[in-house]
Amino acid sequence: MGLANKQPSYNSDINVTPMVDVMLVLLIIFMVVTPMIQHGKNVDLAKTNNQIDMKDADKEDAILVAVMKDGTVYLDTEKVTPETITAKIQTLLEKKQDHTVFVKADSRAHYGDVVAAVDGVRGAGVENLGLLTESARRTASPTPAPKK
Repeated sequence: MGLANKQPSYNSDINVTPMVDVMLVLLIIFMVVTPMIQHGKNVDLAKTNNQIDMKDADKEDAILVAVMKDGTVYLDTEKVTPETITAKIQTLLEKKQDHTVFVKADSRAHYGDVVAAVDGVRGAGVENLGLLTESARRTASPTPAPKK
């Protein structure tokens, strides 16, 4: 009679170990993916030897204008025309103290398309205009200094 009437006992404690494991995996995923998220449209930037770092272009509220190789112009991710870009940038600049706009053009974009986009940006009263480029990798080894 002793074992047959005994009811099983339940453990009502919460086991947080699986939850912690899942949270750590999610944290690692976000740490890996976050640097890969790019602001604005993706273009193949022109390569330069003397690149200047423009860290403000990576900020969340940075205004980016992208000129694609086919001549289309994007304000962040919105497709715009050179005629409407001035008004749209003026609207964005009303909310900001820093009147800096960054332009990134595809290396194969026509020069006239880039100039039209820059003219539209300048027409909005932009104080600072940054042209984003990519650093050229030097394949040749540096020349050694002459021996004296």
